[in-house]
Amino acid sequence: MGYRVSEEEASLYRDAGFWGKETLSTLFHENVKRTPEALALCDMPGKEAATGLAERRLSYAALHRAVQGLVNQLTGAGLEAGDILLVQLPNIAELAATYLAAWKCGIIVSPVPMQWRRHELEGVLETTGAKALMTLPRFKEENHEEIARAAAEKAPVRPHLLVWGAAASKGVQPLEWREVEPAPGKADDPQRLATICWTSGTEARPKGVPRHHDHWRAAGMAMVEACGLGQGDVILCPFPLVNMAALGGTFVPWLLTGGTLVLHHPLDLPVFLKQLVAEKVNYTVAPPAVLNMLLKDEKLLAMLDLSNFRSIGSGSAPLAPFMVKGFQERFALPIVNIFGSNEGTCLSSGAGDVPEPENRAQFFPRIGGGGLDWPSVISTVTRTKLVDLQTGDEILKEGVPGELVIKGPTVFDGYWQEGSEDGPAPAIDAEGFFHTGDVFEIAGNGGRYYRFVERAKDIIIRGGMNISPGEIDGLMAGHPDIAEAAVFGAPDERLGERICAALVPANGKAVTLESLTDYLRAEGIAAYKLPEMITEVEALPRNPLGKVLRRVLKESYLAKA
Repeated sequence: MGYRVSEEEASLYRDAGFWGKETLSTLFHENVKRTPEALALCDMPGKEAATGLAERRLSYAALHRAVQGLVNQLTGAGLEAGDILLVQLPNIAELAATYLAAWKCGIIVSPVPMQWRRHELEGVLETTGAKALMTLPRFKEENHEEIARAAAEKAPVRPHLLVWGAAASKGVQPLEWREVEPAPGKADDPQRLATICWTSGTEARPKGVPRHHDHWRAAGMAMVEACGLGQGDVILCPFPLVNMAALGGTFVPWLLTGGTLVLHHPLDLPVFLKQLVAEKVNYTVAPPAVLNMLLKDEKLLAMLDLSNFRSIGSGSAPLAPFMVKGFQERFALPIVNIFGSNEGTCLSSGAGDVPEPENRAQFFPRIGGGGLDWPSVISTVTRTKLVDLQTGDEILKEGVPGELVIKGPTVFDGYWQEGSEDGPAPAIDAEGFFHTGDVFEIAGNGGRYYRFVERAKDIIIRGGMNISPGEIDGLMAGHPDIAEAAVFGAPDERLGERICAALVPANGKAVTLESLTDYLRAEGIAAYKLPEMITEVEALPRNPLGKVLRRVLKESYLAKA
């Protein structure tokens, strides 16, 4: 890792309360002491059918005992402080216990998505030299023990293979749920690495993103503030607990608020909706497509009791203004627009900062830039600016696209093995700014906000005009006959690219190019942004965070052409 925060910056973060207080393990132990018999954690219905492991509802005291039982098994397998534990588990109680047990021992957790297979696991094992690999025998129809064993055999240094609920077999250490009397925890350094997460890999080979306890605590505090969370809140986590969206968006806020974490994964909409009601959820995160669909389905809405909610977080794709406005006006329920990354980009647009719902769908507060004041505490210690993609000069004018760069208590120190022969180039400049690769522009109300444009590689360039796919996606989402849609650039000899719209029809209704462009024209969109061709698909391809994979759409379209 390259950049190290100066002592002056670290003091600023400590004085503001973001750094230097407690490790994540300490936060958990404080919750145990405060409310030992309160419900801490509950599994998703159907867990046993999917994994073969028992479904659990645990008080803080019971979870504390289970964490100690796992501590004993991890240390018994030879793991020590500073070792890396590669973990491939769905959102189940065993995964939550693993994080807490590892952090109690000073072990670094490197979580990976359930979709990964031998090739991806081999890459992580080679890159990190992980001492152990933890998984479960199966998840649904996939044999993950076999996948893990095959990856372990190829590793330069063979890791210990730890498998939940496995029968004893050669080379495998079975793990079991044990609740034992907890031993006292040791004081630890909040600057110790807690995790190594991984970039999505949609651009190239996944990159390791190390984050220490202070990084995570700051990110969690920012989310608690933006979403208006309070002590004892019930938080439902439907995203895989392997990255910022779930760890920073739900897991760490759970530790900070000392409430209940309701687990869910993979997204099963009927079960998700039942959990919202049955568990009296106060906060969750949901993909924009799910919220769009809910607002259009009166039957589903009639079945939901949303009265317990403080807010709902959404992101990973631009939000449709009709959706944010609809939930605000019909249910007085603020949708918080969230833009984050594993590296520590942490922008949020909540009702406190951006009360107008249609603006909240499009804009983020321009924190730490332009001399603007915001009520959030995180804005006082975070600096952002936009820089020209070619020259690197700072952009101060409205409407000019530029790369977002950011520094603050949530931002990591650099990629794992950064600067090595095979590692990624440094991502943090000499001033301490992380170069996100995300394109924004200054917009709205005299330059008070940022508006997300797109990842630079996703921008469609038609006849020399830069077009944001996300903007068009958000408008198409309001079409009554479209379940979900996304645009991408199709190659064109004359214009460079033309806009193609991939559509998933709603309720079997056909959508013609003419009806789509008529709808978009009525929304007031510029003519050069109108799709010029459409292709019908069964579903949009997405990564584990729900982000549309436009590259896959383009490849599929060209294969049919």
